[in-house]
Amino acid sequence: MNREEIMKILPHRENMLLIDSAELKEENTAVGTYTVKGDEYFLQGHFPGNPVVPGVILCEIMAQTCCVLLEGKAEGKTPYFTGLDKVRFKNKVLPGDTIEIECTLTKSRAPFYFASGKGFVNGKQVVGGEFSFALM
Repeated sequence: MNREEIMKILPHRENMLLIDSAELKEENTAVGTYTVKGDEYFLQGHFPGNPVVPGVILCEIMAQTCCVLLEGKAEGKTPYFTGLDKVRFKNKVLPGDTIEIECTLTKSRAPFYFASGKGFVNGKQVVGGEFSFALM
């Protein structure tokens, strides 16, 4: 999926649509990518002269990737974060990096969905965690 197709599932728009592409790997697994350009709003003050993608943005990228799995279920609904657990940041994500996120739905009890995700840059894990959200 490209950004136009992703916008049919997610309500996010510029500046908060944070995945460039996504694809369904298996029934419960999606992979998304985002290339950090260097001019993003979240890098402007994090940190001047030493820009690093904030952890909360990495979590949002994971969540947006996971929401791709809800294609068909999310029509007319908005996905809201309801929890984050066991999140770990293992390496920095810098301008020029392409982060690849793999997310898996682990459980669902509509309207709640539970997932795990991991992010990689050049094959090296940079983030991982579990999260939940509700479709409202």
